[in-house]
Amino acid sequence: MSAPRLVAGLDLGGTKILGRVVDPRSPSDPVAALRLDTPRGGPAILDALTDACTALRTEAAVVAAGGLAGVGIGAAGLVDHQGVLRFAPNLPTVVDLDVGPELRDRLALPVAVDNDANCATVAEHRLGAARDARSAALVTLGTGIGAGLILDGELQRGAAGFAGEPGHMVVDPSGPPCPCGRRGCWERFASGSGLGRIARDAAQAGRADRVVALAGGDADDVRGEHVTAAVAEGDPDALAVLRDFAWWVALGIANLVNVLDPEIVVVGGGLVAAGDALLGPTRAAYAGLVLAHDHRPPVQIVAAQLGPDAGAIGAALLAADVAAAP
Repeated sequence: MSAPRLVAGLDLGGTKILGRVVDPRSPSDPVAALRLDTPRGGPAILDALTDACTALRTEAAVVAAGGLAGVGIGAAGLVDHQGVLRFAPNLPTVVDLDVGPELRDRLALPVAVDNDANCATVAEHRLGAARDARSAALVTLGTGIGAGLILDGELQRGAAGFAGEPGHMVVDPSGPPCPCGRRGCWERFASGSGLGRIARDAAQAGRADRVVALAGGDADDVRGEHVTAAVAEGDPDALAVLRDFAWWVALGIANLVNVLDPEIVVVGGGLVAAGDALLGPTRAAYAGLVLAHDHRPPVQIVAAQLGPDAGAIGAALLAADVAAAP
C-alpha cells in the first residue's frame, strides 16, 4: 500500500503565519516549516497564505513524490462552517474574508479552515496533553485568549462555527476596553496584555522594581514578558504579580468548568512557559472559585505539550481529515 501523502497546516495569527508540513502517520514531527509576518488587509493575507502554501508544496514535493494532499488553516477569529473568517479582533481590517473558498480555487487542493485554538485543541487531543480525554477544554494564553472544546470526544464548533470564545466572556462590565469593542472581557485580565496591565499597576505602586528594570526603567513600558523574565529570576514582586494574574486565569477556567464539566483543562500559549509558577496558584485559586469543588471529581489543569506548533499541526490534521473524506 502506498504511503500517505503529506499535508500542510498554517497558523494565521495577528503578527505571524506559521506553516508546517507533516506526515499524517507522525504529525508531531514536521518535515518542513516556515514563518512569515502577517500582512495588513484581507487581500494581502490571502496572497501571503497562497505564497506560503506554494512554498510548502514545493518543499513537500522534495520529501514525497505525492506532494501535498491538502492544506489546513487555523485563523485567529470567528470562522464559519464554510471557511470564511467572519471577524478577527487581532486583525482589525479583516471581515468576511473568504479564506477557504479562495484558497481552494487558487491551490486546487482540499482546504480545511478553522479557528486557530480549535486547531490547537485537535492537536492536543489527538497527540498531546488531552490525549484520550472524552471531555476537555484548551485555553491558550497569548496576546489574547483562545479556546477549544471537546465534548464526548468531538470538537465542538457550534451552530455557526463560532464556539469556543471564552476570552470574550465579560468578567467585569466596568473593566478595561477590549479590541472586540466591549469592556471587561476575560482576556483583558488573563492574557499577556492583561499580565502587563497588572504589572504596570504594581509598578506604579512601587511593587515591581525588577520588572521595571527589565522594561528599561519606565513603568509604562512594562509588558507580560518582563514579568515572566523576572519570575524566572525568582523575583518575589514578579511572583506576587503572577499570583494576582493567576486568580484571573482561574476565574475563567472555573466558569468553563461550571458550564462544560470537562475532565481536563489544558493551558497553552506563550505564558504557560512560566510553568508551575503560574499553574500552581491557578489551581489553588480555581479550588475556591469553581462550584462545589469538594463535591465534584477533580479536574486536571495541566500545561499543553505541543508548544507553538500546536495550531499548525492541528490544522494539518484537519487537512488530512478533509483529504481522506470520500
